[in-house]
Amino acid sequence: MTTFSCHHFEALDPHELYTVLRLRQEVFVVEQECAYLDADDHDLEAWHVLGRENSRVVAYARILPPGTTDPDHVSIGRVLTVPDRRGSGIARALMESTLGVVAAQFPGRPVRISAQSYLLEFYASLGFRRIGEPYLEDGIEHVAMVLDARAAD
Repeated sequence: MTTFSCHHFEALDPHELYTVLRLRQEVFVVEQECAYLDADDHDLEAWHVLGRENSRVVAYARILPPGTTDPDHVSIGRVLTVPDRRGSGIARALMESTLGVVAAQFPGRPVRISAQSYLLEFYASLGFRRIGEPYLEDGIEHVAMVLDARAAD
């Protein structure tokens, strides 16, 4: 069974922080071959959602408050699941938990994501709607998507 917890940056212990940064590098830098600066200073303002099975972190998402990267929207990013848990429903559980945190911490605020294009249907099934045209981010096609405030509450 997967359990989810959410921590502001200061509440992450060093082992949790190391695990999060390592997983993000494994998935985004190594697996997806994106050379970018992952430690972008936004972690300091973020809420970090960790999904654990036993003591192992198997899913993660980062929540950025309005004003961090978008003046009006809460932003969710760095969404990942470990390879051996993909296809198990854990990504949906992670996003539902993450949206629950958003509703509790930022009531009435819309949510914005930068979705990899192959995940458009997944995010649409959670209530997100596509805005704008596809664009390349770190060599991967993405699409901006928004979840209206009423759907996030």
